Parts: sequence; C-alpha cells; structure tokens
Amino acid sequence: MTWWLKLLLIYFGVMSVLTIIITVYDKLSAKAGKWRVPEATLLLTGLFGGAFGEFITMQIIRHKTQHRKFMILLPLEIVLHVAILIFAFYFAYK
Repeated sequence: MTWWLKLLLIYFGVMSVLTIIITVYDKLSAKAGKWRVPEATLLLTGLFGGAFGEFITMQIIRHKTQHRKFMILLPLEIVLHVAILIFAFYFAYK
C-alpha cells in the first residue's frame, strides 16, 4: 500500500472519530439544554471525511435522525467518500 493511500485512510479515520465526538457532544448538550453545535458544522465535518462515523453514531444515539437534510446529505457524503477511496485504490494499484 502506498504512503499516500495509508495517509488518506488515516485521515478518514481521524475525521470519523472527531465527528463522532462532536455528534455525541451535541446530543449531550441538547439533553442538558446547553449550547449546541451548529447543524452546518455537523454537516461539514461529515463532508470533510467523517460522514460514515457520524451517520452510524446518529443511528445509535438517535440524534438528528428525524432531520431530512441529515438523512439525505450524510449518505450522499458517504457515497462521495467511497468514490474517492475507490479512485485512490484504483490509481494506487494500477
């Protein structure tokens, strides 16, 4: 495996963990009636690589699952990330 492909996989993993932390924090803040993470921030962290972790976390903790934009945009972001990974693997092993 090439160094840049490993770096890409690490990036997606780190972004997923970061996004999971932000999502759980937002859920706990919602329950406590405290300051909330803006929805744009949640969607952007998903777009920048954390969509898979965010989507799974939202299903587990039942957070934002009734919001259409999250249930539509996050799966689209996951498809984008999978396409990027397929493209990267294709060129790494061409």
